[in-house]
Amino acid sequence: MLKAPDLPDTIPLFPLPGALLLPRARLPLHIFEPRYLAMLDDTLKTSHRLIGMIQPREVPGGEAKLHAIGCAGRVTGFSETEDGRYMVTLSGVSRFRILREQAGFSPYIKADISWEGFARDLGPGETDPGFDRKPLLALLGRFFDSRGLSTDWDSLAEAEEELLINSLSMLCPFAPEDKQALLEAPSLATRRETLVTLIEFALRSGSDEETIQ
Repeated sequence: MLKAPDLPDTIPLFPLPGALLLPRARLPLHIFEPRYLAMLDDTLKTSHRLIGMIQPREVPGGEAKLHAIGCAGRVTGFSETEDGRYMVTLSGVSRFRILREQAGFSPYIKADISWEGFARDLGPGETDPGFDRKPLLALLGRFFDSRGLSTDWDSLAEAEEELLINSLSMLCPFAPEDKQALLEAPSLATRRETLVTLIEFALRSGSDEETIQ
């Protein structure tokens, strides 16, 4: 496990709309664009093997920018396909804040970053004193039914609260801005509250759409 002194001041960034990585969680990625293949090759040569997952955002005028806060993941697994693509697993290490994007001729984005304010991410797993599994799973069941989704309910019933809340935050089909809100939640309890709000809003929106139709 990486510790604070091991964290670099500069990391490569992988902007991917809707792809959320959280500390102590795992994110599978399929990398095939030449610039990100180059990024992965360079990352594997470092001691930390960190890639920063970040959400793009649109600003007035249609210009693409990046959100200020992302989450860095360490490459903990990868395999190469016969046609030169990579199947990669990132293990979430810590959130970070972008200080400035680096100028240069790299085909991918690099940024100077700060880890300040996210020391909890490097510690042991969080707990949520207000966590109540039964109503959360009941709400999730309604949401999945409304979207035609399926899951391993036995695993959800047994998963530790942090793994359950973070996995649902990463996997549920929310908009990029909603994913960003889940990422920036200051605690596991706040993330669970945000998750519940997003699911309830999605269910209400679905009911409204059905009524209008």
